[in-house]
Amino acid sequence: MFGKSGEILLRLNLTNGRNPVLRGFLNNGEWTLGAGIPVRFRFRDMKIPKPGNSNYFRRIVHYPEEYTIKPVPTTNLAGRDPITGRVVVGTLGGGLKHPYLWVQYKRIVPPGSPALIEKVVDVMPEPNRSAHVALVGYEDKLRYIIATENMKRGDIIKTSSELTRIAVRANEGDAYPVGSLPLGTIVCCVEYRPGMGGFFARGAGTYCTLMRKVGQKIIIQIPTKREIAIEQTCVAVVGRVSNIIHSSIPIGSPNNLRHLGYRPRSGLWKRKTGIHGRKIKPTPPILDYSIPRPSNLPYYKLTMDQFPYHLP
Repeated sequence: MFGKSGEILLRLNLTNGRNPVLRGFLNNGEWTLGAGIPVRFRFRDMKIPKPGNSNYFRRIVHYPEEYTIKPVPTTNLAGRDPITGRVVVGTLGGGLKHPYLWVQYKRIVPPGSPALIEKVVDVMPEPNRSAHVALVGYEDKLRYIIATENMKRGDIIKTSSELTRIAVRANEGDAYPVGSLPLGTIVCCVEYRPGMGGFFARGAGTYCTLMRKVGQKIIIQIPTKREIAIEQTCVAVVGRVSNIIHSSIPIGSPNNLRHLGYRPRSGLWKRKTGIHGRKIKPTPPILDYSIPRPSNLPYYKLTMDQFPYHLP
């Protein structure tokens, strides 16, 4: 409740049932009553991390300046904020410590350059992610990438940036612009902006499908069954992500969850299943990622003296 010229009305609930109204002021971020008595409540601007990315509260990865295939050092957060130390996600913490491998999501070559030919040295599970990773190399360089479903040791994979007029016949594990692949192809590690690296379908068993072509854009269906529009030059990897049975492996016991880094839950909340019924919602409209972001936004000045009820 607001009073005169910046005064704030604070309503306090007393034990005797009365609710007196006291006038308060804002002084250097601290509330004070009219008599100068400090109030317990204080408001400050705080940057709260957005929920949804549990890895942010699980660990901090200390990436070196140059790429390496050696395990990267990490700092476990156990669900706490890295700055304040407060618990943000109470169900994270503990677990076995595993070496963290630096996976490269960019399968691109400079425009006009010949295709990059790499050989798969080994395919191995990575405990810090659901999908398996593949160690590939060319000349004297090695790197880790996300492995596809049937990728095995000794395979030859190709990475090209050429946007062909006729659809190419790509093998599983090859990376091509989506405009060069035939419609209906199953792909993974799809970019939504050229050159940014794989973003969609990076988890175990996930994939995207090339649906149709509209003008200079390609419509693909992402794992959530939503359709998005991206540019033809966005690179995607042919095939489905490895470790398809990841979602069907039973946990077994609560102790295994502790080994995976999950703390006990309260047990009061339970996800609703199909027996409770569900609403059939229409498919959302196509999300167009090819539209460039506006650089110079208009500046609006809000005034209160232009409204009719403020005029004399």
